[in-house]
Amino acid sequence: MVVGPAWVGDMVMAQSLFISLKSTRPDVDIDVLAPSWSLPMLARMPEINQAIEVPVGHGQFGLFTRLKMGLSLRSRHYTQAIVLSRSYKSALIPFFASIPKRTGYRGEMRYGVINDIRPLDKSILIQTVQRYVALGLRYDVVSAPHIAYPKLDVDKKNQQELVQKFKLSPDKPIICFIPGAEYGPAKQWPIKKFADLATVLVDKGFQVCIVGSAKEAALGEKVMMQRENGIKNLCGKTRLVDAVDLVAMSEWVVTNDSGLMHVACATGRNVIALYGSSTPAYTPPLSKNAKLLYHALECSPCFERTCPLGHTQCLEGILVDEVLQCITHP
Repeated sequence: MVVGPAWVGDMVMAQSLFISLKSTRPDVDIDVLAPSWSLPMLARMPEINQAIEVPVGHGQFGLFTRLKMGLSLRSRHYTQAIVLSRSYKSALIPFFASIPKRTGYRGEMRYGVINDIRPLDKSILIQTVQRYVALGLRYDVVSAPHIAYPKLDVDKKNQQELVQKFKLSPDKPIICFIPGAEYGPAKQWPIKKFADLATVLVDKGFQVCIVGSAKEAALGEKVMMQRENGIKNLCGKTRLVDAVDLVAMSEWVVTNDSGLMHVACATGRNVIALYGSSTPAYTPPLSKNAKLLYHALECSPCFERTCPLGHTQCLEGILVDEVLQCITHP
């Protein structure tokens, strides 16, 4: 059993752990405890035997629900649980399920509920994905482990349905924009720059699809205010797995450091990842086809939701021409 994380990007990065487990123990069956939104995406990961919904909202303790679920899972006779989160509550279901080996990092005084406590040396395991993969090893790490890049399955039938539904042109290459970032505006490239880039790309014969949740719909509308023809604002109009299939059809994806950036990388498409308040040293795009634009200012990374200096120059300084050069001169 793997107790999965609660965020889109983290769940994609967790696939590197699943791949590592299957490569070292081919006969192992991997079940993942996960929030309901992630189940269709987990179905795109061939390493997983079963994804099991945890019916507890994000941030809720839900002791009775976790107890009931843990007891119901005892009959599965899991040999090991790997708990990716460092919270106390995330370790309760494996404990109640009486799984003999419960692996996780030290955090929130989890002694007892976690009985295979691993030290977390942040000087060795710098990246989130490294920390996930290291928990699947049978020994404490002395160097960063090898990382296999996530790779999500693509549904070609669904792709054709999306082409018809959104009236995408089969004759024009698609470029996907991911202008949102759930964490906050300090991770978002200015929407005016997305709009300027879209105008240039449409003039060059591309069609632009803006992808995101309903929360980003207003951002998509701002892009279209400058140039409506040739741009599709699909924010809030697709499921998460639709986003997988849409970006898998694209020539390029231009994205902030966000959960959907990791989704895009896991489709193998060409990705341009824009970093501001965060750093690629911690959560890099996991793809050999990704290009980074990160100016690494003296104040970066601050990891703040909004710029504490009030100017977001770390992102303002990334020019439209820089992104365009990545696309036109790969």
